[in-house]
Amino acid sequence: MLRISRDLTIDENDIEIDFVRASGPGGQNVNKVSTAAQLRFDARRIALPQDAAARLARLAGQRMTKDGVIVIQAQRFRSQERNRADAIDRLVELLREAMVRPVPRRATKPTFGSKQRRLEGKKRRGDIKAGRGARRLDD
Repeated sequence: MLRISRDLTIDENDIEIDFVRASGPGGQNVNKVSTAAQLRFDARRIALPQDAAARLARLAGQRMTKDGVIVIQAQRFRSQERNRADAIDRLVELLREAMVRPVPRRATKPTFGSKQRRLEGKKRRGDIKAGRGARRLDD
């Protein structure tokens, strides 16, 4: 059992991992050995709150199929075991991120001092720009 949060755990048997050939450079090792891990996890099998499920779908993006299956490719390392662990870590991190409720933003007004500093900066900048032009005779 993998512990995602205090009230969410997933069974390791629900995770399917296949090994495929990795793409990219690597010489003979890439051509001969299937080291890239392809993790598949059906997100509908776990009881997620509705808001967490929506966040998971948004965070997963193209990694989630229309059927709700999350597919993660891991080919960063040369060994199957490290790629397998990497794929599982990325899945757990994705699920943990989806479980965190965002803190709602509270609208605030700028302070009097910040308004004054902003206007002072604008005035200073305007004076610099005004000094760049050709001088008139009445100055």
